[in-house]
Amino acid sequence: MITLKNVLKSYSSEVSIGPVDLTIAEGGITALVGPNGAGKSTLLTMIGRLLGMDQGVIEIAGYDVTTTKSQDLAKIVSILRQENHFITRLTVRQLVGFGRFPHSKGRLNKADEAAISQAVDFMNLGDLEGRYLDELSGGQRQRAYVAMVLAQDTDYVLLDEPLNNLDVSHSHSMLQTLRRAADELGKTVVIVVHDINYASCWADQIVAMKDGKVVAIGTPPEIVQRDLLREIFDLDIEVAEFRGRRIAHFYLPVPMCDHCHKSAGAGCCLDGSPHVEGPVSLTLRMPA
Repeated sequence: MITLKNVLKSYSSEVSIGPVDLTIAEGGITALVGPNGAGKSTLLTMIGRLLGMDQGVIEIAGYDVTTTKSQDLAKIVSILRQENHFITRLTVRQLVGFGRFPHSKGRLNKADEAAISQAVDFMNLGDLEGRYLDELSGGQRQRAYVAMVLAQDTDYVLLDEPLNNLDVSHSHSMLQTLRRAADELGKTVVIVVHDINYASCWADQIVAMKDGKVVAIGTPPEIVQRDLLREIFDLDIEVAEFRGRRIAHFYLPVPMCDHCHKSAGAGCCLDGSPHVEGPVSLTLRMPA
């Protein structure tokens, strides 16, 4: 279990993350969603102790991330940031081997090599393990970095936008892999994603954030609701069910009322306002 109590990170008198009180249950996939600047990545990096907090307590499996020794914490939680750069030219297998450092301290043994091979195979990188990172596509490199995190073999895995640089097919494959990591390996996976539909279809729990605050926590059916999505994203989003999953439709232009400049469901003329008589003209455009 991951618990955050009164966690706060202040950048200025006007910009801050928190205070946040949050519990992430053990097991499964938890998705952090919200608009740009909501604080999703900041919160994740504080949980992984890559960024300090100004107040509060974060515990992972009962360990205080502030006071636990790094060598001990690295055996409990692993984290992958959005941007990762290595100066040294590495092959895929060498990169994945870095995930074993908390266990091997740089001296790989047979158990470490076996763990590396398992992570490489789990991410379907067997044909690429001898290739250098600069010879890979962005999506292949992303898979290699996730393999490095899995090789660390921690119960808790934190991934900041793991779908970055991935097309639709590879995004689906990545989410399948993370689902397997949760279901088959017993990992607790916490991811930051921008597409609410990926969260709805693959996550067990969604944490919705806006302006540095947690707005709502719940299962996908509880979070993917029209009124709540409008509050989070400032956009009127239609929601429908498809094969038992709630899907948000936000790609098409939204009918906007030329009289009140609002959309259906947002208290405009389209909702049958008694204050407007006669036909109302509409324009298909995205809300401002």
